[in-house]
Formats: sequence, C-alpha cells, structure tokens
Amino acid sequence: MPRRRDPSAPRVVHRTARVGLRVTSGQRRRCFGLLRSAADVWACVLEVNAWRRRRHDGALVGYQELCRELAASGPGTFGELDSAGARSVLRRFSDAWFAAAKRRNDGDLSARSPRRRRGLMPVRWYHGTFTIDGRRVRIPTARGTAPLWVRLAREVPYPAQQVRSITLLCDGSRLFLEVTAEVPVTTYRPGEEPDPGRVAGVDLGIIHPYAVAGPDGDGLLVSGRAIRAEHRMHLADTKARRRAVAGRAPKPGQRGSRRWRQYRRRARRVEGRHRRRVRQAQHEAARTVVSWAARQRVGVLHVGDPRGVLDLPAGRRHNLRLRHWQIGRLIQVLTDKAVLAGITVRLVDERGTSSTCPACQKRVPKPRGRTLSCPHCAFSGHRDLVAAASIATRTPGGGTTTSAAPVLPQVVTHRRAGRHLPGAGRSRRDPRRPPHHRRRAGPVGPRRPAPPPGEESLAPRRGSTTPNRKPGKRQWTPH
Repeated sequence: MPRRRDPSAPRVVHRTARVGLRVTSGQRRRCFGLLRSAADVWACVLEVNAWRRRRHDGALVGYQELCRELAASGPGTFGELDSAGARSVLRRFSDAWFAAAKRRNDGDLSARSPRRRRGLMPVRWYHGTFTIDGRRVRIPTARGTAPLWVRLAREVPYPAQQVRSITLLCDGSRLFLEVTAEVPVTTYRPGEEPDPGRVAGVDLGIIHPYAVAGPDGDGLLVSGRAIRAEHRMHLADTKARRRAVAGRAPKPGQRGSRRWRQYRRRARRVEGRHRRRVRQAQHEAARTVVSWAARQRVGVLHVGDPRGVLDLPAGRRHNLRLRHWQIGRLIQVLTDKAVLAGITVRLVDERGTSSTCPACQKRVPKPRGRTLSCPHCAFSGHRDLVAAASIATRTPGGGTTTSAAPVLPQVVTHRRAGRHLPGAGRSRRDPRRPPHHRRRAGPVGPRRPAPPPGEESLAPRRGSTTPNRKPGKRQWTPH
C-alpha cells in the first residue's frame, strides 16, 4: 500500500545539477571503466533477448526478471561495477522498452524497442550507496575493489541530506556527476505568495525564447539573439574545421592516426562546451521568467505548445533552426523552475495567436519583423507579446477557443539571455559580427561653437566639392 503524504509537510520537488569532476589519470581510467561496464550490461541484455527471439521465447524486459538474471551471472562479471549500478542500467532498459511499447499501442509505428549498443552508459546510484564529504564523493564499486573517491569542480548546490541520487556520465570526453536532490518548494510571506487567479501567457520563440504577457498590462521579453549567434558561429566553426582537416581524414576502413584522434577529441570537447553554454543560457532565460512572475504574483502560466511544427518538413535550413530551438527543453526547464517557485504551468494550443488581431479577431498576414499590423482595424503591436496575451486567455485542452479578451502589455521589461557567451555585450546585434560602418579612430572631441551672426562658418558646405583633389589625399591650404 503506498505511503500517504503528510498534508502539513512542506512540498518538495526533485532538482538535478551537473557538476564536473577533477580526477587523476588513475581515477579517470576507473570512472571510464565503470561507464564501459555499464555499457556491457546493456549489450548483454540485448544479446540475451536476441537469443530468446531466435528460440521464439518471450523477451526479458521486466525489471525483476532482469535483476534475477544479473544475480545468476555472479559477482565480478562486469569489472568494478557493483550490483546497484548494474541495476540502474537494467531499470533504464526496462523503462525504455515499456515506453516504446506504450507508444506502439497508441498508434505510433515509428517507436522501436531499444536495440542499439553503446560504448559508454551512464550509471546511477541511489541514496545510501554513496558518500558526499564537501567536494569529495565516494563512488560505489564492486566488493573487494579499492574505494573510489573523486573530487568535484565545485560544491554541490544542495545540502547532503537532500541528495537522493548521483549519476556518473561522460559529455564531450569530460566526466560529470549529476546530483538529484529533493528541494522544498519556495515559501512566501503572507500576501506575497503566487495567486492562482492571476494568469500570464508565455509564447515560445527563437529570437525571443520567452515572451510573457501578465494580467495587469505588464510584459516581459527575453532576447535570445546571443543564443542564436552561438548556434550560427558554432556551425560555421565546425564547417571550417572539417574543411581544414578533410585532406588528412582516414579512408573508409583505414585506422586513424594519433593526430586524427587528437582532432576528434578536440571536436568532442568543443561540441560539449557549446551544449553547456546553450544549456546555461536557457536556464538563465527560464529563471528570468519565473522571477518576474513571482514578483507579479502570477500563480498560473499558460505556455503555448508549438511542438506540432516539428512534424512539418520546411527545408534543410529551417529544419536546422527548429532543431536548435529545442522546444521541449525550454518547456521542461521553465516547468521545473516554476514548480519550485509554487507556480503552476499549463500547456495550451497556440495555433493562430501570432496571426490573429487581438482587437478585431481577424486573420492578418504574417509580418516579416516583430511588429504585427492589422490591415482591418489599423492595430499595431509586438508580435510575440500579442501572441502571449492571446495564449493567456486560452483554456488548456480547449483548442483555439478563448475565455476573455486579451490584455495587451503596456509596460514591457526587456532582458537578455546568454550574457556569459563569448563576445556577448550590451549590443542587441550579433556580438561577433563585424560592425556595419567604419568607426573613427580616436575621440570625436568637443563640438565647434556656432559662428557669430553675420560671419561665415569655417565648416565645409554640404554638397560642395574641392577642385583638383585626388581621392585619398588631403587638400593643402595656406595659413
């Protein structure tokens, strides 16, 4: 019988933080050995199920059945990997298999059971099997092996008594530890808590990851131009790097040289750094939205769900833009931070919100810029804020119907995400693009005072030209 939760106990949510590891060469070898052993467990499960399919037997997919097979294999089968870490891999396989089966039963014929082998597999350990001592963590290993203590790059952002699990993983040839903890929901003083009757709409986009329209005519625009510039510049750098090394790439079937392996290691490191930068910028944008909503005492966020556009083929370039958009991650990050702040997030249908006039409710042509102009009633407003205001009036699960007239923002707060990205400054332009005009060297200096009335100015007249002057040379005038 499931345990009932005490109503008087504070609400808690699960939060995950990724912390880098600072390890020696021996510790790095042992950590990668654990990841490879976890991949061996995954491969063994796939191989056993392949044998059973050839014998026309049922597949082993249940977690208890897989654990019994693991116990029958005996200790020491998978190197230094202990039974708790191996069972986490079995849990991952079982969940993936049943999730694919559910999708197939719902009519999604593209869903397939896990059959792909991997070189490295993340390993998870739950509370009671590991030890956290400041910046040092003891990772569990098999019985009879030496204890494995690793050092963290920074402090764990949660108290040790709130940590519930740790996950060892590799990203871009770097080792990380994902720490999952139970964090209590934010408490407010009386009169400052979020009001469930105050609803705000959130419109997701590429240029503006989050555009929010509040209930009192307040709006928030979070600019994501730095994130878009990071994607573009990373793609350009990757193409240039590939063109530079295309001549020394190994032929198909030929073993790569040490120089080629170093290049591949460097490419993985750069790719991982790019993903971490974008992920941090997305977290900053979501934190800005939740902080703004908490100050406005917004209790419910209606988020427009645009994931339906992912199924529409739009060409190679636009499909790449949609891939860089990462809609699901934006929704998940916003939901996690909103729940921690005591704010409810609901997904609504956002179809037509960016192409419908809020004044006359008529369809308008899609604008090329950020300003929506209605040819029927001469209404003009920011396209993303208009969409957010319309999203706030829609009912979850109610389609494109609205419950009231949208409240358009009158006071707009502008924020930027990704200030940590290289070259990002105060300019709204792409910080790594060359300036569109030549800047004069040195200060301009004070303005020359106007000549007295009746006297001629020493400044050259507009449109006048100097005769007998060659381009690039200054005209000499006697004093």
